[in-house]
Amino acid sequence: MKFLSLIVKNCLRNRRRSFLTIASLAISLCLLGVMAALYYALFISNVPPKAQARRIVTRHKVSIVFQMPLYYREKIRQVPGVEEVMVWQWYGGVYKDSRDQRNFFARLGVEADKLFKVYQDYVLPEDQKQAFINDPAGCVVNKVLADRHGFKVGDKILIKGDIFPFDLDVTVRGIYTSTDFDDETLWFNFKYFENALRNSSRLAAGTFTMLAKSEADVPHICREVDAMFANSPTPTKTESEYTFGLSFLSFLGNIKVILMVICGAVTFTVLLIAANTMAMSVRERVKEVGVLKTLGFEKRTILWLILGESAVISMVGGLLGVLIAQGLCILIRQGPMIVQQTKTLSIGPPVFAALVGLSALIGVAAAVVPAWNASRSNIIDALRFTD
Repeated sequence: MKFLSLIVKNCLRNRRRSFLTIASLAISLCLLGVMAALYYALFISNVPPKAQARRIVTRHKVSIVFQMPLYYREKIRQVPGVEEVMVWQWYGGVYKDSRDQRNFFARLGVEADKLFKVYQDYVLPEDQKQAFINDPAGCVVNKVLADRHGFKVGDKILIKGDIFPFDLDVTVRGIYTSTDFDDETLWFNFKYFENALRNSSRLAAGTFTMLAKSEADVPHICREVDAMFANSPTPTKTESEYTFGLSFLSFLGNIKVILMVICGAVTFTVLLIAANTMAMSVRERVKEVGVLKTLGFEKRTILWLILGESAVISMVGGLLGVLIAQGLCILIRQGPMIVQQTKTLSIGPPVFAALVGLSALIGVAAAVVPAWNASRSNIIDALRFTD
C-alpha cells in the first residue's frame, strides 16, 4: 500500500491515453454486464415468484400455435393436486400502428371467473372484478400498460383481427396490479370468443393454466396430464409457467450459447485493449525502470508497480461500465416485456462481484508480460534504451 500514490500518479501521467482506455473498458464492460445480468436472470437465478410457483401451463406438444379441444379442461380438472384450471387463448391482432413497438402487448381471451382464482397475485377492486366477469365484451388491463396508453375504466379498445376473423371491440372494466411483477397484459372475457366463433372449429383452447394445491404437486401433475393425452390426436406438453415463459426464447435460437459467445468476445476485446495500453506505457518508461533499479528497487517491487497500475485502470473502467450497465438494465425494465425476467433485470451482487473481479483479473493478465520483461531488464540496457 505504500506505493499506491506512485501507482495512481503513473496512471495519470498520460491522462489522454488513460481516459481513452478507461472509456473503452467501460463500454466493453457495460455490454458484458448486461449480457451477464441477462444470463444470470435466465439460467442461474431461475427461481419463480412465490405466486407463480404453483401455476402450470399445458399447451400442444408440437407448438403453441396449434389448439387443443376445450373438453381437455374437465379431464385436467380431475387430476389429483389440481386446484383450478382455466382456458386462455392468444388473440394477437393489431392495435393502432403496428410499426410502433409500444403498441405491442399480449391480448388474451380468458375465462373471466377463473382468472383471479389462478392468478392470486393480481390485485383488483371487487366491483371491477365483478364487472369484468359479468361483461362478455369486458377486459382488464395491467396498470403499467394502462398508464402507457392512457387506458381508464370504461374506455373502449378496438383491436383489428389478424389471426381470427373478427375485430376485438372491448370495454375496460378494471385495471389490476400484481404483487409479483407487472405482465403488461390485456385479458378479455373468453365469452367474446364463444360468441364470435359460435359453431366454428376454431373455438378451442390455446393453453390451459392450472393452479396446483402445492408446489410439491407440480411435477406429478405435469407427468399425469401429458400421459393422459399421450396417445390422443392432440398430445400435450405440460410445464411450470416459469419454464413455459422461458420456452419463448427458443424461437431466437440457443440463447445460452449466444450469450456465452458474446461474453467471450467482449472479454477477449477488453484484454487486448488493456494489454496494448500497458505495452505502450512500459515501453515509454524503460529508462525509468533502470533508474528505479539503480535506486535499489527490487524486481518484485517493479513487477507489482506495473501490475497495480494496470489493475487500477481496469477496475476504474470496470466499475464505470457496471454503473452504465445498471442504468441500461433499468432502461430495459421500462420497455416491453419480452420474457418475465426482463422486468426484473438488474446487476445483482453476484454479477457485480464477478464483473469487478473479472476487470481486475484482466488488468493483471494484460500487464503480466510487459511487467515481467521490465522487472528482468538489465540496468545498463534500460538506461541506454532509446525510442
